[in-house]
Amino acid sequence: MQDLHTLIEKTVVQLGFDLVDLEVSNRGKLLRVFIDKLNPKDIKDSVNIDDCVLVSNQLGNVLTVDHDIDYDRLEVSSAGLDRVLKKAKDFERFVGERAQLKLRVGVKDEGAKNIETTLPRKTFIGMLRGVEDNVVLLEFEGHVYKLALSNIDKARLSPVFD
Repeated sequence: MQDLHTLIEKTVVQLGFDLVDLEVSNRGKLLRVFIDKLNPKDIKDSVNIDDCVLVSNQLGNVLTVDHDIDYDRLEVSSAGLDRVLKKAKDFERFVGERAQLKLRVGVKDEGAKNIETTLPRKTFIGMLRGVEDNVVLLEFEGHVYKLALSNIDKARLSPVFD
């Protein structure tokens, strides 16, 4: 799986995109590839259908012709507005944006009225404020939490639409 991930990431990056996520299911027969622009000009510079076709065609060639990897279906799509955040650079790129984070191990809720009797919090929806030494800074209910990247189980943007 790691070799496949590395191969796909290398191919996607060579085309000017970032591999946001890779899902392999049905015993490796279905490959879902989620991409984003590697160096977007601004927040509105997003992946379009032509980008997905380009990446799909190139990956199809690389996987079948160059590496003889057996799969039935390849899906390439944009990471979306609520894209997942996995790497430190993902969190850095979206500083100032709203995100939802689920932790592996809960942390004390510093905003609670009685912090001694409050159960540890595992889910946060707040504003990304930065990344320092693999620690994500997230503003939640008026407090900035320092959350270790290694403790984040799942994270994704959580945009608000007017």
